[in-house]
Amino acid sequence: MLHFIIWNGSPEIFSIGSFAIRWYGLLFALGFLVCQQILYYIHRQEGKPERDVDTLTIYMMVATILGARLGHILFYEPNIIWTDPLSVFLPFEFHPFKFTGLQGLASHGAAIGILFGLWLYSRKKKPNQNYLQVLDRIVILVCLTGCFIRLGNFFNSEIIGKPTNNPLGVVFINRVTEAIMQNGNGDNPVERLEVKKANLPSGQDGRVPIDILLLFKKNVNEQQAHSFIGSNVKFYLSQYTEFVDEPSVNRLQYEVIKDSSGTYSAWVRTFGIERHPAQLYESISSLLLFVFLFWYWSKYKINLPEGRIFGWFMIILWSLRFAYEFLKINQVSFEDQLPLNMGQILSIPMVLVGIVILIRSYRKPDPVQ
Repeated sequence: MLHFIIWNGSPEIFSIGSFAIRWYGLLFALGFLVCQQILYYIHRQEGKPERDVDTLTIYMMVATILGARLGHILFYEPNIIWTDPLSVFLPFEFHPFKFTGLQGLASHGAAIGILFGLWLYSRKKKPNQNYLQVLDRIVILVCLTGCFIRLGNFFNSEIIGKPTNNPLGVVFINRVTEAIMQNGNGDNPVERLEVKKANLPSGQDGRVPIDILLLFKKNVNEQQAHSFIGSNVKFYLSQYTEFVDEPSVNRLQYEVIKDSSGTYSAWVRTFGIERHPAQLYESISSLLLFVFLFWYWSKYKINLPEGRIFGWFMIILWSLRFAYEFLKINQVSFEDQLPLNMGQILSIPMVLVGIVILIRSYRKPDPVQ
């Protein structure tokens, strides 16, 4: 009955010049802030010093960002190290100057960074902070942070899934409409843009008919409207091939209309590509895993068997990640030549680590309660 969902939300909350506040950045930061408050609660319940939370939060933030960024570079784009080394850690472009944020973060890199960062933290806090005990508490919060981050990926229309004809599939169109509205050269004749489902038969491999309504500014004449649609709109539709199916060799189908006030509008008919909302699959899974692990912790609290939650976390999270990769498009072209993509290859040792830790946890006698 839903047929498909059109996602045309903006990834930006607001912008000032070249600087923009994006949903991804807000959700990323919000994940850490919410998790910090939950960590305070955990420390209070277990009678641990709350002052340790601030130190632990700093370790977590630095380890997550550095690990995620380095992981993306090493696993997916190592050529950046010698072609554009400044972009590894600088969130700016200089020609022209633009705030971009860190373009590319890998969850497997973040996991490795967190494991290393918490090892450093537990060494500093010895003998009061056991490494596995710290991991047991932190991975609960990692799930919630992952939920926020994947939601941010959805706003950015990144980490998209493969084409599908599932009624809950999503047409990610906001990259296309953003490009049309910005138009590169600053003389955009379009006042407003809307995207709607079209009453036409769907095609194969997730191809679904959509109509793009362009409302032109009052000073735009019919010739300018035709010119903009035939050149600019056609160009962007044929460039964003992961979101729309509009081959450059085909003639664009559209109709220009003049209303009673003399203002022009146009209906552009094209095909969007309905895809698995892989980001939402992972976001919802992470939220449910957070609920499960938090319940498990509340059952034992200070008497939690060492490594128990960490083991379950590693097995469940990375097994789900392995499975979801079958529904996602590859991030970089070299993955197309691999029997498994990079996300799946990196998930396998994570699951194995979880199995070893969980077996160890169940073999050890439970603490006296």
